[in-house]
Amino acid sequence: MAALAIDAQGLDKWFGEGDARTRALSGVTMEARFGEMLLIVGPSGSGKTTLLSVISGILRPDAGTVVIDGVDLWHQPEDALAEFRLSRIGFVFQDYHLFPRLTTLENVAIPLILKRRDWDDALEHARTWLDVVGLKNRANLPPVKLSGGEQQRVAIARAIVSEPDLLILDEPTASLDGDTGRTIIEFVKHRVLNERRCIVVVTHDSRIFDYADRILHMEDGQLRSIEAGGGK
Repeated sequence: MAALAIDAQGLDKWFGEGDARTRALSGVTMEARFGEMLLIVGPSGSGKTTLLSVISGILRPDAGTVVIDGVDLWHQPEDALAEFRLSRIGFVFQDYHLFPRLTTLENVAIPLILKRRDWDDALEHARTWLDVVGLKNRANLPPVKLSGGEQQRVAIARAIVSEPDLLILDEPTASLDGDTGRTIIEFVKHRVLNERRCIVVVTHDSRIFDYADRILHMEDGQLRSIEAGGGK
């Protein structure tokens, strides 16, 4: 059996104060392994995005632990946690979060620049990943000149340019038509996933369930059930 990529235990998260205080996560325990694509599904407000933020080191839980490849995430000093996120975790946001004043190539290179890589070296490495996602000929264009599917591929290239162990995608097909969405997920499953990487996807899109190895169902901040995916 593959090694654990994520081991999350007893996660609680509250928001607000007084009468407005609400529990976004309630005792959530989950795990994911290297070589696996895991989907987290559930209705709006079920805690999916909160869970993503907690396991990716963005949002501190009020209780519980998150261990990523043996590293106890929330017991790291802030500078070590920031370095861990930058080097070991890739995050693809629902709205892409591309910088409009930068070229496609420069957008992909950002994580390497933040790691203080030489500018020319960072751009060359970014160009390699743009080629992998089929956008080498779009390198000098700004994001506004790209289609939604192309922008999503740029966001994926940026997330994997540092070759992270954990790749997290938040609603990656929400703004895409069916064919483009399936193309993106097929690419992620068959070109990005490998035996030393784990991919976690939050989605409402039942059209991509067949690509999951496992599907976690959330409701009211709790993990309700786990089922096998289609594994395509």
